[in-house]
Amino acid sequence: MSKVGILMGSKSDFEVVKPAVSVLKKFGVETEVRVISAHRTPDEAHEFAATAKERGMEVLICAAGKAAHLGGVIAALTTLPVIGLPVKTDMMGGLDSLLSIVQMPSGIPVATVGVNGGENAGLLALQILGIKYPEIEAQLVQYKENMKAKINADDKALQELL
Repeated sequence: MSKVGILMGSKSDFEVVKPAVSVLKKFGVETEVRVISAHRTPDEAHEFAATAKERGMEVLICAAGKAAHLGGVIAALTTLPVIGLPVKTDMMGGLDSLLSIVQMPSGIPVATVGVNGGENAGLLALQILGIKYPEIEAQLVQYKENMKAKINADDKALQELL
């Protein structure tokens, strides 16, 4: 069974993380969701990253706002793929979070989705897992076919109104 670790720097980030958890569960992927701060609980961040692989994690999602260092700190401590999920802030609407996550130094890659893009973070984790797990890849193919069918149906309905 594949497993995705999801970290958030603050409990208030859970609303942004919830769509990632939801899409992963729909695909039958186990999640471990934690509140761990790169700045306020650095020992816990280190412990989580250092033991994630041995606990069965294959991809990590890190949601954070403002300075948004969580993904970079975790990526520095593991070889697992890390997806950064920038959280919208009052100060700059999430631009601060986005820029903090995408500007990792050379050697510390963090894949990044859009601000508050929880669902896309979950889907990106699934696409990474789909490389190894054919059943997840098959579900992703069906997921995309369903999206296509919905858009085509919406288009047809619109054309009939015109």
